[in-house]
Amino acid sequence: MPGSKSTAEQYAAYKQKMQKIADVRNAIAVLGWDQETYLPEKGAGFRGQQITTLSTIAHELFTAPELGSLLHELHHHPELDAVQQKNIALSLEDYDKNKKYPASLVAEISEATNQAYHAWIKARKANDYQVFEPALARMVELKRKETTVLGYEDHPYNALLNEYEKGANVDMLDTIFTEVKTALSPLLDDIAKQTPARRDFLHLHFDRDKQWQLGIDLLRQMAYDMSAGRQDISEHPFTTSFNPLDVRVTTRIDENDFSNMTWSCIHEGGHALYEQGLPTEQYGLPCGEAASLGIHESQSRLWENNVGRSLNFWKFQYPRIQALFPEQLGNVSLQEFYKAINHVQPSLIRTEADEITYHFHIMIRYEIEKGLIDGSISTKDLNKTWNDYYRQYLHVEVPNDTQGVLQDIHWSHGSFGYFPTYSLGSFYAAQFFTTAQKQVPDLDVSIASGNYQPLLEWLRNNIHPFGRFYTSNELCQKITGNPLQFSYFLDYAAGKFLRG
Repeated sequence: MPGSKSTAEQYAAYKQKMQKIADVRNAIAVLGWDQETYLPEKGAGFRGQQITTLSTIAHELFTAPELGSLLHELHHHPELDAVQQKNIALSLEDYDKNKKYPASLVAEISEATNQAYHAWIKARKANDYQVFEPALARMVELKRKETTVLGYEDHPYNALLNEYEKGANVDMLDTIFTEVKTALSPLLDDIAKQTPARRDFLHLHFDRDKQWQLGIDLLRQMAYDMSAGRQDISEHPFTTSFNPLDVRVTTRIDENDFSNMTWSCIHEGGHALYEQGLPTEQYGLPCGEAASLGIHESQSRLWENNVGRSLNFWKFQYPRIQALFPEQLGNVSLQEFYKAINHVQPSLIRTEADEITYHFHIMIRYEIEKGLIDGSISTKDLNKTWNDYYRQYLHVEVPNDTQGVLQDIHWSHGSFGYFPTYSLGSFYAAQFFTTAQKQVPDLDVSIASGNYQPLLEWLRNNIHPFGRFYTSNELCQKITGNPLQFSYFLDYAAGKFLRG
């Protein structure tokens, strides 16, 4: 037909539209980053309005009929290569899903998120869950409405799970968390029989500025590109990416807790390395986005735990830390330090939990989220429900709301379905790291000498460059030869905490 565009021209038009949408979404991300780092308190109202406006614009652009027609024309087009076909297929899937959302619901969720975030901040300062409860109730109401819009099979929570981990569902997670209870509980009992590690030296006074510099140094050693990112302070550590050349992390510092900042830097650094490793030529397209939240979390947990809490890592790092904090750590041996940072004990705070009990923290949040979404749990007395779960699963008493139901930011963001990806990420991380140890010559020796480049290169070759081309399990199968298997994590944990 005269004047019709070629396939290459149509794909270029698609790419241009997608990158325009990405620009708007990343402008929202910049405003969100600023909101959690530098926004003055009085600016909160207008900031919510600005984010709502841009969210509506992004939704309108992504649900425009012109984009839909273009995607349908290009779908399964034989002239496109495999990556281009995958981009079109995933964009069409996302388009069809987003078309289900009324613009009014998008605006409502955006506005509710802004209100809930600031209510959460106030509630934490007041140590009073009831300050947050009305905003959370509104958020849960909107999330239930969202499950109806998205559609689901068997359980409404499945609709939200699929947003973060494609293919995940309640049946799958019920099975995984049953394994957590049946396999990790006995392991926890065996560990409890060991002589407790001395940990008092981790809670001496560690100067804020020295901790900050340590965090920067660790990020640089991991090869986090500071010319394509930065670190700041926030209430809750997070990573945000506007593109692979601008990936930012935050941390928090407690001068009486060495662990708090150290491992949040390594954890967020793992997230950031993944984002910096995504292909820049795929900016705005599915193959330029992370595979899933579970895979994303696998990168942070791999660096934080499989590397950052390993004896090999500290063989190189510990003398440097002792030189930085001689009064606190000068007389503490490497073995004492290693045992202290890997101490296993039920506790209150998820982000500070050890590698074993961590998954009980996630299981509690999973059970609560399921109940909130299906209506079997109410927001009204959620702090009491939370405390009951902690008493039942971790045998600890929650002393206040800030250390209990208010400790996580996720619900204020409306991120229901997100928490299970933390456990999935740890299990993927164990499987990936075990494979890397087999495939990378002398990997443990490299880590013990402070050389993390061989590991990063393995991740850059096997995980980072594919974006959403593979689903989580497809990627896991490709890399390790097996789908996700809990046994890898169990073997890793038993080897580290029992055989040591």
